[in-house]
Amino acid sequence: MEFQDRSLRCVNCGAEFVWTAGEQAFFAEKGFQHEPKRCKACKSQQRAQAPTLSRERVAVPAICAVCGRETTVPFRPTQGRPVLCRECFDSRKHAAGAAGAP
Repeated sequence: MEFQDRSLRCVNCGAEFVWTAGEQAFFAEKGFQHEPKRCKACKSQQRAQAPTLSRERVAVPAICAVCGRETTVPFRPTQGRPVLCRECFDSRKHAAGAAGAP
């Protein structure tokens, strides 16, 4: 299939922008089904305003499954999986590494 440049209208600002043949080929290669809705300026602005995981740090209080101490972890614990404090986590990690060494 041969792609040709197409003019699209941004849903945010209403400006016309060109969806190039190269961009269309990229979309097709990645299996994307829909054409872009926003111009590059509006897309950049939306990304800048959207919260990302790297910016949002959590500190969830938890109880260590090994020693019973109160601790905080940087994730939301899942039911059925043990939560370990830093010391217990490190000791298990080092013990597992030593067990696998010849």
